[in-house]
Amino acid sequence: MAPINVGTAPDSWGVWFADNPRQTPWTRFLDEVVEAGYTRIELGPYGYLPTDKGQLKAELDQRGLTMTAGTTFEQLHRPDGWESTWQGVAPTAELAAAMGAKHLVVMPSMWRDADGSITEERLDHAGQVAHGKQMSELGRRVAEEFGVRLQYHPHADGHVDNQGTVERFLEETDPQHVGLCLDTGHISYCGGDNLELIRKYPDRIGYLHLKQVNPEVLAAIQGQEISFDQAIERGVMAEPPHGVPEFPPLLAELAGLDVELFAIVEQDMYPCPPDVPLPIAARTLAYLRSHGGGVSV
Repeated sequence: MAPINVGTAPDSWGVWFADNPRQTPWTRFLDEVVEAGYTRIELGPYGYLPTDKGQLKAELDQRGLTMTAGTTFEQLHRPDGWESTWQGVAPTAELAAAMGAKHLVVMPSMWRDADGSITEERLDHAGQVAHGKQMSELGRRVAEEFGVRLQYHPHADGHVDNQGTVERFLEETDPQHVGLCLDTGHISYCGGDNLELIRKYPDRIGYLHLKQVNPEVLAAIQGQEISFDQAIERGVMAEPPHGVPEFPPLLAELAGLDVELFAIVEQDMYPCPPDVPLPIAARTLAYLRSHGGGVSV
């Protein structure tokens, strides 16, 4: 069976923005990634790590790190969303590709704001169809121009979030140009079934974000009109193996696909004290090594 290649991301160090004084400095992030035992990272928010290709390549090389993907958002459900989406996609894809990454993780824009207010209506069927066509074109274009594959990342409070919208998205997009970045935490947070998605759409699973949700916190906030950001502040994300979904059966199911996958370990913790991320990252990697079967670092 092909290995599941594990890495980590700035997100696990409390990084959500390109520049924010509450976040871990990028040099400390890179150093602690190595100290925790990882050799692979994602780019994170564009502008957090150096955007000069030569500088970033040197920083990665001197630490023995490689990059698996860039990450960005899209607004293609809006009639005028292509230009704003491309402004974020193009530099991210270009920089990630220059570092040797083969994937671009793209997330939906939000229908709920960080303060819990609803800012947009959910997409109806016609909107989902139109959005899917636009995403297929985006996937075709980033592959053609940058040589990276688009992996779509459902996101809580986003226009593609729960089981129904994820399945509809997969039905409305071209599998030749759009894969699925299965974020196990977001799927569980939104009441979805990760194993069912893997079994139902095995050929679409192209990339992974491994994270867990604290079921007690999730149960306590269900029914409340709070945002995903507010849920993070209440500790809804858990350190493995203390949350859901359980990783061993999930990893076994993924290994059974017999395709090489990158799996980025994440634990949303924005904001967090600077000394918190490193020990969690190290313990999580140790857990995956001992329970993950074909996990490769």
